[in-house]
Amino acid sequence: MITMYTTIREKFEKIVADNDLSEEAVTVKAKPLTPEEAIGNPEGDDFPILKGHERMMQAEFSGSFGQAFTDMYGDFEGTLQDVLSMELTNNYRRAIFVATLNAVMRHLGMIEGSVHCKDKGPAECGLDLLEFLEGHRGSKIALVGFQPVHARRCSERHDLKILDMDPENIGKEKFGVVVLDGSTDAEEVLKWCDLALVTGTTVVNGTLEPILEMAQEKAVFYGISIAGVAELLGLERFCPRST
Repeated sequence: MITMYTTIREKFEKIVADNDLSEEAVTVKAKPLTPEEAIGNPEGDDFPILKGHERMMQAEFSGSFGQAFTDMYGDFEGTLQDVLSMELTNNYRRAIFVATLNAVMRHLGMIEGSVHCKDKGPAECGLDLLEFLEGHRGSKIALVGFQPVHARRCSERHDLKILDMDPENIGKEKFGVVVLDGSTDAEEVLKWCDLALVTGTTVVNGTLEPILEMAQEKAVFYGISIAGVAELLGLERFCPRST
């Protein structure tokens, strides 16, 4: 069976080949960013990256940057061919692959918004989200991956359910909504909703394919992790404050 990651890899390989990058001794370096480097000082303090559960991996390719959130991080340096040959068997390897894909596509002008917004950006993004949701049908929103600003804004005007994988969040009330278990409640919630606002980190943690199968045309992905993959697969992405 052809998996989604096989399709993504083949598309990335074609980009590298078409631009004559495969034979070049290009160095790609990814590093985990500190919370301060990644998102500055947002007004809220409950972002996953500030709590220490996730870090940002950043790939640099010919002066362009691509990022990806992951809970499994470390340094990497190699060629594009090294990345293309990598078995995507864990979150660390997928984060390297995804961040690198984002950096290369950004360098080639194929995507924009591959770097996370900072400081007031996250709060402003929440206001952008309200405007964005006005243009979509239905009022039942499933937030896949707890993101505090998005949860707060969605809870103000919409019927909201939140799915998350973090045991520290599951069962807790956030903005009047009890966080449900993303591993057991996803199918029911995604059937219920009119729109699924899904974290782009799904492309790193290996849940993108099942989420898409359950949500189908309801899914809108947010964040920088999925910038390149969204472009390659024709997925709708919301990330207005990224740079």
